[in-house]
Amino acid sequence: MSQKLRNKKGKNTVIWVLMALMVAGLGGYGVTNFGASIGAIGSVGGREVDLRDYARALNQEVRAMSAQLGTPLTFAQAQQFGISGRVQAQIFAATALDGEAADRGLSVGDEEVRRQVTDIQAFKGLDGSFDRDAYKLTLRQEGLTEAEFEVRLRADAARGLLQRAVVGAAAAPETFVTSVAGWANETRDFTLAELIAADLDAPVEAPTEEALSAYYEAHPEDYTRPETRHITYVWLSPEMVQSEIEIDDATLRAAYDARIDEFVIPEKRLVERLVFANEDEARAAKARYDAGEASFEQITSERGLALADIDLGEMSKEELGDAGEAIFAMAEPGVVGPLPSTLGPALYAMNGVLAAQETTFEEARDTLLPDLTIDRARRLILDRSEGIADVLAGGSTLEQVAEEQKMQLGQIDFSAETSEGIAAYAAFRDAAKQATADDFPQLVELEDGGLFALRLDGIDPPAVRPLDEVRAAAVADWTRAETHSRLLAKAAEVQAALDNGGTLATLGLVTTRYDGFARSGHLADLPASIAERAFALEDGKSGVIDAAARVFVVQVDAVHAADPAEAAALADSLKPRIAQSIAGDMLDMFTTALENEKGVTVDQAAINAVHAQMQ
Repeated sequence: MSQKLRNKKGKNTVIWVLMALMVAGLGGYGVTNFGASIGAIGSVGGREVDLRDYARALNQEVRAMSAQLGTPLTFAQAQQFGISGRVQAQIFAATALDGEAADRGLSVGDEEVRRQVTDIQAFKGLDGSFDRDAYKLTLRQEGLTEAEFEVRLRADAARGLLQRAVVGAAAAPETFVTSVAGWANETRDFTLAELIAADLDAPVEAPTEEALSAYYEAHPEDYTRPETRHITYVWLSPEMVQSEIEIDDATLRAAYDARIDEFVIPEKRLVERLVFANEDEARAAKARYDAGEASFEQITSERGLALADIDLGEMSKEELGDAGEAIFAMAEPGVVGPLPSTLGPALYAMNGVLAAQETTFEEARDTLLPDLTIDRARRLILDRSEGIADVLAGGSTLEQVAEEQKMQLGQIDFSAETSEGIAAYAAFRDAAKQATADDFPQLVELEDGGLFALRLDGIDPPAVRPLDEVRAAAVADWTRAETHSRLLAKAAEVQAALDNGGTLATLGLVTTRYDGFARSGHLADLPASIAERAFALEDGKSGVIDAAARVFVVQVDAVHAADPAEAAALADSLKPRIAQSIAGDMLDMFTTALENEKGVTVDQAAINAVHAQMQ
């Protein structure tokens, strides 16, 4: 389905592509700097497609896409979403409609053009009225004269008349809407059985050597050893230098004092606060609560709020301000007030007491010491990193670096499957994948503050492992595949029995029955294809479902027509959407016919010039 003019809703195209740029900051991407020799990117029936209009439309689409994604996009990034093709289709279609409107003599009067110009927000002054100076300045910054802009505005209004004439009679066919609503709200009763290995007539035997060899040779990708890189590395981690670190009591005490809020937590209360406009309202609500006429939750709900909206969470006495004394005087959960708050008189619900917690310095020692030690270790490694880098730059081998700098020397056979030891670090894996035999070892920092450097010693290309090496895996794979194949054959037998008048319940299978299941229903822990198949079958029919290595048989027991009231409600909600879709299709087909009739030419060099300016 064409998307040439979708979602425009008859809006003025000039305003769409131009005014947004004016409001957003004017111009961009060198819109006016194409030179006098290039004026159009093509034509429709001899009517040129203005190059600047195309540039503005592209600019607007990039801005809109950036806003939608929440991050600024370059033109190159936007191109990956097919932006240029979409905008070209839209602007060529608009030109075709402009030409047709002109051929049919459609136009609007000066008064309508004046109304549209004076209604545009970008042309208004500080007092909200039309400002001619702002009008002239804005157009000049966009490289347009007043006459050019008003001609385009008039053409856009005429195009709008044509578009409304084309789609004005679009309506959703009643029969189609009713059918869709009935189809969507139909429900079914069906019985489901999953076939498992225990349902087979005999267990699957061990594979013969011939069968195993044939399976192994037919699935080489399952038994291929990935590329293996033989790597030598040197590594220094914070844990490796911990023995060199000593932390004295004064340092530990200073760290304890700096983190005192973590170790000394005052007594707190779980509090909800409901604020009122004045104290009389608060007192009246409290009286209702005390009399048992309404719960605190009901009073909150009457204010259009939920308890989550007024929940303050854990609060200390100091955090509650002037209300703290009264709330902390409560020994049991309850409601107190009216009490003052920064927002006005309030009722407070105290829902729990959290006792004060204090971790002494001696108790916190076991938490502080490892943290400080690791932090010092990272700093020590950072201090040593420059010296290690100098040694590497001087041409020392990794073996020499390890000995001189007290680093760990190791070898690893690295592949895409390796994730142990130093290969657990993403930085090492990335470096190992990219290393070449000609690379000079470089010092790289790890996520935990450690350092490493590596050398590629050799590469073993991917190779199929010998059968004897993967025999156990191959046997397991063959057994699964053979079991699945026999289950499908068994399912076919079950379906044949069902077609002859049987039912799943009488065939000795474990079954589950679903009554009144809706087309939009969900089967927990089961493939979605089950429901899809159940709704594709006729009443009384059955089917086999092969889904994600599991085999099912489903039998439809009954088909229930949609509830008339529910179907009618759905039909009412579908009508405008279906009508809009039909209108869009009609406009797309009409525009395509115009383009075919009038003929379209495209100047790719001009288009490339626009794209080059926007890079």
